[in-house]
Amino acid sequence: MELVIDIGNTFTKIAVFDNNQLLQTEHYQPADSSIINKILTDYPIKRAIISSVKKDREEWQGLLAQKVKLIYFSAGMTSGITNHYLTPNTLGLDRLAAVIGVYHLYPGKDNLVIDGGTCITYDWVDAAGNYFGGSISPGLNMRYKALNNYTAGLPLINADETFNAKGGDSTASAILSGVQNGIKYELEGFIESYKSSEKELNIVLTGGDSIFFDSLLKNSIFAPCIKIEPHLVLKGLNAAIQTNND
Repeated sequence: MELVIDIGNTFTKIAVFDNNQLLQTEHYQPADSSIINKILTDYPIKRAIISSVKKDREEWQGLLAQKVKLIYFSAGMTSGITNHYLTPNTLGLDRLAAVIGVYHLYPGKDNLVIDGGTCITYDWVDAAGNYFGGSISPGLNMRYKALNNYTAGLPLINADETFNAKGGDSTASAILSGVQNGIKYELEGFIESYKSSEKELNIVLTGGDSIFFDSLLKNSIFAPCIKIEPHLVLKGLNAAIQTNND
């Protein structure tokens, strides 16, 4: 069995796989040695892989390395993808893992991955596994916080799945309209741009805001083409460890 760990900006996501079967997944803020010990007690873990946006390693990672074969995910672990990114060492490992994941889940297809997390990322990999990069924009909560932080009078507003107006008739609803409609139009614009050249494009939403983004696009012409894979990064990391020969 494999232990897959994705250390992000906000949460640490941990999953247990038996080959390609996802057995368990949880997220923590943060993880610690007791969590790792429990997983190692509950499952016969043989290998583990860690992807992290942080440079410093935590104490529990040393504990894990003492008990199982531990691999740190890196830009060189492309697992069948041909990475054409001009600066591969600056590419976010979560983006690379998501691209690997979608390539293994939907082989032979042109795939657009939209990851709704702290940032919104758009990454395209063609049917042959060629990856050239994508786009990064501010995420849902980042936009709300930015309006509050960088102005003197705008309040901090929370996302509202029930909001569906084109505009707002109050400051709060105007912010809702600007942020949520702005993301909706951004999503539609990126999808339309890729579909103009890739007619059979497979669109995959992932990340913490993937369900919310799906609700924004539910009446879109693109809705039938959209799939939700909330654990895409974890599945990509699992594909990387499965194909790693070290």
